[in-house]
Amino acid sequence: MCIAEISATAKSASIQLATTKTSVKNNALAEIAAAMKQRSAEIISANKEDLTAAKKSNLAAPLLKRLAFDENKIADVCAGIDSLIKLDDPVGKTISATELDKGLRLYKVSCPIGVIGVVFESRPDALVQISTLCLKSGNAVLLKGGSEARNTNKILAEAISAATEKVGIPKDWLQLLETRADVAEMLAMDEYIDLVVPRGSNEFVRYIMDNTNIAVLGHAEGICHVYVDGDADLDMAVNIAADSKCQYVAVCNAAETMLVDEKIATAFLPKLKAALEQRGVELRGCSRTASIIDVKPAIEEDWSTEYLDYILSIRVVAGLDEAIEHINHYGSGHTDAIVTANKEKAAKFMDLVDSANVFWNASTRFSDGFRYGLGAEVGISTNKLHARGPVGLEGLLIYKWKLLGTGQIAADYSGSDARKFTHKKLR
Repeated sequence: MCIAEISATAKSASIQLATTKTSVKNNALAEIAAAMKQRSAEIISANKEDLTAAKKSNLAAPLLKRLAFDENKIADVCAGIDSLIKLDDPVGKTISATELDKGLRLYKVSCPIGVIGVVFESRPDALVQISTLCLKSGNAVLLKGGSEARNTNKILAEAISAATEKVGIPKDWLQLLETRADVAEMLAMDEYIDLVVPRGSNEFVRYIMDNTNIAVLGHAEGICHVYVDGDADLDMAVNIAADSKCQYVAVCNAAETMLVDEKIATAFLPKLKAALEQRGVELRGCSRTASIIDVKPAIEEDWSTEYLDYILSIRVVAGLDEAIEHINHYGSGHTDAIVTANKEKAAKFMDLVDSANVFWNASTRFSDGFRYGLGAEVGISTNKLHARGPVGLEGLLIYKWKLLGTGQIAADYSGSDARKFTHKKLR
């Protein structure tokens, strides 16, 4: 099928999927998890083909790590599906109810967005997470993964489609796109597609935004910060910094810049250097940092770079206000953390840092849909629209207004003897 036909069939499937019963959707999710386990050898074999080709093309080490889809990754996605099954069905929930007048009631009710196009990086586990979230929230989905994961993505999409069709989910609710040309055509399908979620580089996301009339939800970069305040517990700060940077470097919620209060810089930076160099992190620092520890000089570009690698830039700042100013200037609005024992400073940081996720005494790596209890995530949004931060089930919903009357007409509510609205809140 051409992209127009694929989009049209997805639209048709989305209308049916929007009213699919919770039990059917949960059965379908269980079938997907079973298929992942039953076809694990086949899936891993396809992934090995992708890894071999990627190594030959000299794909960067962090991206190779993302590409790998082994027994542990399969176990992880199955655990995510199990948690998704346990979550309440978000569709059809009454958000608010108002009596406009006697016998005239207005309800605000959650409903699926419709058809969602998602373009994502070389992470096959993302395909499983995205498709299962869309299924539970009643949305059809068009998926385009990185070309380096072509074989893995193909078998995963086939397995998921077969598993869901078996239990009565509308056929063609999930479609896999294969080429960049497919993506370009998809961006013109505003007649059928309701939302595009791009996951990738800043340049790529900007391209998507500039080349479609479809609403776009996503984030361009993950330039995350950890600010170590003058009132921080230094050992805690080292642990949080190391985890934020090193727990998994090739992800958007890994820290890229460390900001350090000048009051504790002399005591803290040697501790930080020792901990991070043990983990193979290259440190780049401002002139004040370099006067305390041996680091590679940081340049202006470093403050706005998403390394996705074992590199960390460090800047010594005059205090909380300068840290906030730096983050709001150079950050991407993703995730930023403060380490401090001072409650007032923490509150100010969390109020004034203009990011989707702001943390106090916790690693930036907690910025994740699964860890938030959202049932994994389609992506992270730094937009200021209907969804911000990890986009889980709720971020894949919109709402509609349902008005239940008993024969009322608008003319009765205008003129000198007009009926009066009661606007009584029912919930």
